[in-house]
Amino acid sequence: MEHYYLKLKEYSRTLRNNMTDAEQVMWHHIRRKQIQGVQFYRQKPLLSFIVDFYCPVAKLVVELDGSQHFEKEYQDKDQTRDDVLAGLGLRVLRFDNRQVLLETYGVLEEINEIVKERL
Repeated sequence: MEHYYLKLKEYSRTLRNNMTDAEQVMWHHIRRKQIQGVQFYRQKPLLSFIVDFYCPVAKLVVELDGSQHFEKEYQDKDQTRDDVLAGLGLRVLRFDNRQVLLETYGVLEEINEIVKERL
């Protein structure tokens, strides 16, 4: 597991208890080692961030973005965050909530392929 700021632990618990609809759908399909037999964690603290989903074995982060992430300010922050995580050897996949809700199996197939590549 990667290191994280301990103060994020409580906040990540709050996020797990208040997942968005898209996060709930994704979690239903990736929990309990349903993809390539690997464990995913939800709302996982990593460094100074809390990522939506994290698979340590595949070194994969999956982020689900709401509409605010299309704004320039959020895009810049997301790019910086992705660069920091990539510096740890992590691959970051981003999907918007609409994709997850309307194209669930396409999103899951892409995650499955990336996990398979990284094992």
